[in-house]
Amino acid sequence: MAAAGEVGVRLDPLLSYNFMITLIDTSSSLVMSAITSAVFDVAVGGFTECTGLEMSLDVEEYREGGRNGESLQFSKGVRWSKITLKKGMGAGNTLWDWHYGFATGTGKRRDGLIVLLNDLHLPTHIWNFRRGLPTRYSGPSLNAAQSTVAIESIEITHEGMYQVPGVGYAAAGVSAAIGLAV
Repeated sequence: MAAAGEVGVRLDPLLSYNFMITLIDTSSSLVMSAITSAVFDVAVGGFTECTGLEMSLDVEEYREGGRNGESLQFSKGVRWSKITLKKGMGAGNTLWDWHYGFATGTGKRRDGLIVLLNDLHLPTHIWNFRRGLPTRYSGPSLNAAQSTVAIESIEITHEGMYQVPGVGYAAAGVSAAIGLAV
């Protein structure tokens, strides 16, 4: 396989064009065809801002006797940040219904995909979170004296996240094949 530079594909840093979220039943199995289908068929929202795609490693320090100038560091586990998604208010109410289900006792944890789309609306990166729990929903602030966009946001606590490999390069390869710069 040729390197991206050899075939004239530019891999510039991505601008944050669009984010999209898809919710999947946690009992379903994730295979690439299910992910592809979920990205394009069951998207529940497009977003202008996404924060919290991060993890940190907790470390335990151990001071071994006789080694006064140093300490040993051991991994204790991974801590996942809450994902916050913000968007302009849309016509659908899927995210509200998901959160409100927990208020009424009928809520169900969901797996989900967060997809970064490029300017051609092709997926460049996909993150998958497991067993998401909508911990906060914020509706828009409404003021008739202002002409601002109504923004809703949702905060999702989850039990782990991974990035689906090879998505961005596949999109770059398709673009290069049809003669577009990415």
